[in-house]
Amino acid sequence: MADLKKQQLVLSFVDFLNESIQEGIVKDDDKEGLEIAIQCIGEAFGVDPSNDTQRKQLSIKPAKLQTIFEVFLKTRDKVGSPSSASPSHPSASAPPKIPSAEDKNKAEKHKLTGNAQMSAKKHDSAIESYSKAIALDRNNAVYFSNRAAAYSSKGDHPSAVEDAKKAIEVDPSFVKAYSRLGHAHYSLGDYKAAAAAFSKGTELDPTNENLKSGLKNAKDRLPPEDEDDGPPPLMPEDQLRSSSPSSNSARPDATPNMAGMADMFGGGGGMPNLANMMNNPMMQMAQQLMANGGLERLMSNPAVANMMGRVQNGQMPSMEELMSDPSLRDLEFATGNNRR
Repeated sequence: MADLKKQQLVLSFVDFLNESIQEGIVKDDDKEGLEIAIQCIGEAFGVDPSNDTQRKQLSIKPAKLQTIFEVFLKTRDKVGSPSSASPSHPSASAPPKIPSAEDKNKAEKHKLTGNAQMSAKKHDSAIESYSKAIALDRNNAVYFSNRAAAYSSKGDHPSAVEDAKKAIEVDPSFVKAYSRLGHAHYSLGDYKAAAAAFSKGTELDPTNENLKSGLKNAKDRLPPEDEDDGPPPLMPEDQLRSSSPSSNSARPDATPNMAGMADMFGGGGGMPNLANMMNNPMMQMAQQLMANGGLERLMSNPAVANMMGRVQNGQMPSMEELMSDPSLRDLEFATGNNRR
């Protein structure tokens, strides 16, 4: 079975091929062969494009395979260009220069221009404006963060990831950069990385609703194996607490004290002895009550009601105490059993 990331890639590739058929890029003579190939690819990797549940889990929308590929080509060209590899550019490895006051003012103007362009949904123009601001002042995390938002707005989430990371590198305490990073990872279908980014942001700003909402959404989309925190406890914590004698006395609905029952029925080691329980006069009386319909009369007896209340509070009476109570000692007569 292919892993999640491979299935995401396969679904993206299948979507690209189907869109190529729908847009008329593929010749009519080639359509049938391509459709068969799409079906074979999907079956080989366990991907069914018509399965809405699987598509929801694997889709990387709004990003597309072609968009990601274009970003890769741009990045490769930048990294592999002679200018970037030339030793005549020492600034590539040197720390960014400290901008002058004039540079900072110009950078702020470019940022404001970019903000206005973002409001007008002119994302490419906004990216250009933010890039100008970054060129003047690379020490300002806001410029990288804003450009990340512009990239995400046009569906270029891989570039948004890179800019959000740069913003965090410049200022690790800049909360909005973690939100940008989480959103970009989420849009690319990398929900584990998205959850990690949102989680780090909530550590810095626990009251940020956008971060908390993003974290919840990312965790909801995680595969089951990423949510496994280990086996559940053998007994719920509230039951563990209720097993102690001290907690029984504090809770009216607590489980009766088993040690008290053991004392009452002749057992030891904290558990009643089954044979002694069945031979105990109380058990024999209970059997007779069940047989002759005296249970209802028994429960109306105030002494019995008081005893049951004590049992619920973990205060199990002893046989000596029971037999010293006249109303309980003569209880067998009230149930219709007159044998001596």
